Amino acid sequence: MSPLQTEISKRRTFGIISHPDAGKTTLTEKLLLFGGAIQVAGAVKSNKIKRSATSDFMEIERQRGISVATSVMAFNYRDKKINILDTPGHQDFAEDTFRTLTAVDSVIVVIDVAKGVEPQTEKLVKVCRMRKTPIIVFINKLDREGLDGFDLLDEIEQKLGLTVTPMSWPIGMGQRFQGVYNRYEQKLCLFSAHGKQTEEDTLEFTDLSNPELEEYIGDAAAKELREETHLIEEVYPQLDREAYLEGNLSPVFFGSAINNFGVKELLDCFIEIAPTPLPRITEERQIRPDEDQFSGFVFKIHANMDPKHRDRIAFLRICSGKFERNTNYLHVRQNRKLKFANPTAFMAARKSVVDEAFPGDIVGLYDSGNFKIGDSVTAGEVLHFKGIPSFSPEQFRFVNNADPLKAKQLAKGLTQLMDEGVAQLFTKDLNGRKIIGTVGALQFEVIQYRLKHEYGASCTYEPVNLHKACWVSCNDSEKFKEFRKRRQRDMAVDKDGQPVFLAESAWTLKMAQENFPEVSFHFQSEF
Repeated sequence: MSPLQTEISKRRTFGIISHPDAGKTTLTEKLLLFGGAIQVAGAVKSNKIKRSATSDFMEIERQRGISVATSVMAFNYRDKKINILDTPGHQDFAEDTFRTLTAVDSVIVVIDVAKGVEPQTEKLVKVCRMRKTPIIVFINKLDREGLDGFDLLDEIEQKLGLTVTPMSWPIGMGQRFQGVYNRYEQKLCLFSAHGKQTEEDTLEFTDLSNPELEEYIGDAAAKELREETHLIEEVYPQLDREAYLEGNLSPVFFGSAINNFGVKELLDCFIEIAPTPLPRITEERQIRPDEDQFSGFVFKIHANMDPKHRDRIAFLRICSGKFERNTNYLHVRQNRKLKFANPTAFMAARKSVVDEAFPGDIVGLYDSGNFKIGDSVTAGEVLHFKGIPSFSPEQFRFVNNADPLKAKQLAKGLTQLMDEGVAQLFTKDLNGRKIIGTVGALQFEVIQYRLKHEYGASCTYEPVNLHKACWVSCNDSEKFKEFRKRRQRDMAVDKDGQPVFLAESAWTLKMAQENFPEVSFHFQSEF
């Protein structure tokens, strides 16, 4: 193997997705603990301990206990380099999550044992299935009373449309929870609620008919476990790595992330079966990771990761070749060469400078405003990576400056936050008033909070009655001019100057489409 192929074979890049509160951030932390990347986990829920989860680094996340931005963390485990992207579960931030899914090679879906499959999980899994992304399921919080194991598997198969194969199986649940039987490694893992799962809690147990089983878990539980594992072998398919890699089979693990239980089994199986970095599609051709020439794309931009320095960082997923510091690379959209003196690797908010990075890695590039989401960076070839959309917003507010002396700070703050893709800014043709459009209502609060704390600007909102914003285009310039003139009060431009039609109601939109058949209305912008 060439040095490049050796590096590629070590990489595993995956995202963690779930409904809010299923324990996604807690699972991320426990994975980091195993990798030795952090020494102590942040107790997210407990206010007595003033730590918060390593991956929730924005102030507003600490206050609310939810993740609102995707964070990237890397660690080494058993000679593998693992890159985790922890995504927001809250539906108001789904857009960030959809974009992050373009940068991963596989995902772990976290499901709460008591709540089962929730709506947000369904939406995100649908996106993964569309892209044929391999999925592993982790059923969390087994130390609480929850649904029966078989009922959960049925629900996952029905609601998420996945074919599952249980790799571990719980022994009891809630009060009666005694541990899991790891079918993948044929081991019995006994649970103790101290939260420090060590090697001595794990017993080699190749034969469940061995009468010693009763000594460990009691007669009733032993009988139940034997019956259930027999049933699993009859009903569910064996693990087939090819089927998993094609997105057709999902291994399922049971555990309790907060107690650090079942996480190691998940990780050990994951690094064996999960895909190494996969090829990526561009408009020009397919890009293979082991090509010599470097290429990558920006899937996220984050302003002010460090409030003291006012820095903007573009997150770049490396798709092929080797990325090197201080080398000239082509910024395709601007058609100019840039070089990066201090590209960084991430450990949530902690950053370290990297000299080189390989396919599958996520590198942070300090950005003074050059990058937009979806930009390609290459060693020289003109490539356009596909499938990184902006969605048509569904919630709208007029935004007003609450402090006339801080107009400049407000303008700068809005521009930078919009570049992150948090929301979209439209300027009305008629009177120049600014309207913010978002996918979810919580984002208005986040924008207001961040403008104040990161830019020193205050804004107020005013309701605006809008149904949809859609981008418009037309091949006939005369007709387009007439359309823009006649519908002037509904017209605006987005931050890149693209014309946008703001429809007050579904009826207005329908009438505009009927009266101007030459004009195309787009609900996703990939311009």
